[in-house]
Amino acid sequence: MNKYLLSAAALLVLGTNAACAHITLETQEAAVGSTYKAVLRVPHGCDGKATTAVRVQIPEGVIAVKPMPKPGWTLQTKKGKYEKSYQLYGQAVTDGVKEVDWSGGNLPDEFYDEFVFRAILTADLPVGQKLYFPVVQECGDAVDRWIEIPAAGQDEDTLETPAPGIKLTPKK
Repeated sequence: MNKYLLSAAALLVLGTNAACAHITLETQEAAVGSTYKAVLRVPHGCDGKATTAVRVQIPEGVIAVKPMPKPGWTLQTKKGKYEKSYQLYGQAVTDGVKEVDWSGGNLPDEFYDEFVFRAILTADLPVGQKLYFPVVQECGDAVDRWIEIPAAGQDEDTLETPAPGIKLTPKK
């Protein structure tokens, strides 16, 4: 009996450490129809190697993305068509940033850093649900893909490599 309790406790501790190790968003709730400042927190490298690139996929309904440059990193955006047209300051918007890439930097495994962008969360995003921002973290030849999105009814804590997400709240 004690052996089973010890095994369960060990799994709980390991699971807790793994859950704390992934890339997260600093602010985990945001109102639809508002501006959102996304701060991606990178707490470690990949298997002890320094982080050299961070790429974040922008989900549908997130528009007018403006990333913050980081000294020592190359910043690029990839643009594309939205699935539908959105209104932005009275103008129809049909395309924009779909991915933000910071590369060429060097964030050693023992240090922590943040990667930032601002965007508008459109008013028609589903209030009460979570919106996920898949992230790929490169560390030289090693890669961590924080891209898992839970299926309906699935507990996101069961995911091994969860995508960072925010809970969508009503506009204030």
